[in-house]
Amino acid sequence: MNSTVQAVLAATATFFLISALFAFICLVCKSSKARSRSHNHQPLPQRQTRGLNGHRTVPNSHLSSITIDESATFDPTLNRISMEELKIATKNFSADLIIGDGSFGFVYKATLSDGVTVAIKKLDPDAFQGFREFRAEMETLGKLQHPNIVRILGYCVSGIERVLIYEFIEKGNLDQWLHDTSPGSEQLGNLPLSWETRIKAVRGIANGLAYLHQLDTPIIHRDIKASNVLLDSDFEAHIADFGLARAIDGSHSHVSTQVAGTMGYMPPEYKEGVTAATAKADVYSFGILMIEIATAERPNLPMVLEGKEMGLIVWARKMLEQNKHMEMLDSKMAKEGLREEKVEEYFGIASMCTREIMMDRPVMSEVVHLLDRLAT
Repeated sequence: MNSTVQAVLAATATFFLISALFAFICLVCKSSKARSRSHNHQPLPQRQTRGLNGHRTVPNSHLSSITIDESATFDPTLNRISMEELKIATKNFSADLIIGDGSFGFVYKATLSDGVTVAIKKLDPDAFQGFREFRAEMETLGKLQHPNIVRILGYCVSGIERVLIYEFIEKGNLDQWLHDTSPGSEQLGNLPLSWETRIKAVRGIANGLAYLHQLDTPIIHRDIKASNVLLDSDFEAHIADFGLARAIDGSHSHVSTQVAGTMGYMPPEYKEGVTAATAKADVYSFGILMIEIATAERPNLPMVLEGKEMGLIVWARKMLEQNKHMEMLDSKMAKEGLREEKVEEYFGIASMCTREIMMDRPVMSEVVHLLDRLAT
């Protein structure tokens, strides 16, 4: 056999060998893809979820990762209530029973089959934050026992639906009592709160926060504001809405990449890029709330002083510098018998809590002590 024939035969053999190898590789890849499709059935669609800064898209796989075995860390004493019972109690979540608009969900007043009147928060199933809020509340609020913190009684998990059931607090939230000027609100009993009642509410909030901050694993609420404080029939304050709450470690901070809270109540360090959850951030928000409770002015709206617009905290500092603390008080509130030195002391505590430098603010246990002295 001459060299030409040998070369042709060698080239032909090489061609068939490479072709066979290529066909084998294609067969393996096709088989792998088929197995993948059999496990996943079909590609999961993406769900639009509403975030704090508008809309963003979160793959469904992110949502499902939260739901897997999520009840494992919940308080076993909490009641798991069926969606069927909740639909009956709320008349299929009728708008007529809505008593509030919590973060990422409406709150309904309803009576369960055992006759207990409760507040039911149905979280938005399309909001990724709703899933996070459900887990945060179940893992924090479910384990807390304090007279100034709202109690969670049960929950419901049904498909993608998440519902939280709380004790019903009769008088609604503090924001309504401070700012509700709608026609007929006074006929419903929403008269301006007395100074004594405002002090009582402030002390209750302070006690609740001090309890949270002094736990073995401290909890930072991160969204202290008037609408997250509920008042019972005796006007005792109950801190609510723990959807943004975080437990912190021994360093007393929680690393976070997102700013949490509500405009007007957030501490100045957030503007400097500090996003860690700290107890001193709660203290600042509490100080702002103290000013709001006394003045009935909203922290997120501008104030006017000497023809200039400014934020509530800047206005308060300027007014206190001019010794105008009595003029700062809610104009609708009765002031007969009110002691001026007590008002000055009150705003002094609020000023301590809202100091610009985080480390200069007192801890909540110290604030409780100062408020106890104020009430005597």
